[in-house]
Amino acid sequence: MTPRRLVVLLRQERVKAISRRYLVSNGFDGALTCIGLVIGAFLTGVSDGTTVVKIGLGAAVGLTTSGVWSVWEIERAEKLAELGRIEDAMLADLSGTAVEADKTAARAINATASGLGPLLSILVPLLPFLAVGSMFTMLTATVASVTLGTAILFSFGAYMGSISDQRWYVAGLRMGLAGVAVAAVNLLFGG
Repeated sequence: MTPRRLVVLLRQERVKAISRRYLVSNGFDGALTCIGLVIGAFLTGVSDGTTVVKIGLGAAVGLTTSGVWSVWEIERAEKLAELGRIEDAMLADLSGTAVEADKTAARAINATASGLGPLLSILVPLLPFLAVGSMFTMLTATVASVTLGTAILFSFGAYMGSISDQRWYVAGLRMGLAGVAVAAVNLLFGG
């Protein structure tokens, strides 16, 4: 796959749409997981930011692996079925052709987007915990982390709203509200 061909694939609406859905869906999961994790860590008395970051990295590894692996397998099946339909219509074997290569590359793009969503949505909210003791207390790092996680959710919603001709700020608020809800439920039930 040449870089030029990769750029062509990245511009295809079908590849973009599928990747966008996986990025946002799994990013949503990552942000909510991180919000729950940091509140739980605070409420259970974790006293240093490094421990929270290590726990968060474990969650990031799990959700990122899940995102990449599951989408790789899901899209493998979908792309093979799609390739089979094309082969049936053309009465030709497309093994080793550009069509097959494009399907494989599209699958890799989709899986990468699926993994990036939770990875970034967990790592960014964990950043305040790296500054516990110098800039933040555990409480202020937790508040900053929840704020960052909620902002990421808002951004996902605003982006999805903007591409679908909705009011971006309303769509953003709807997604951001999930972060507030997870924080509230965790606080209400003690982590």
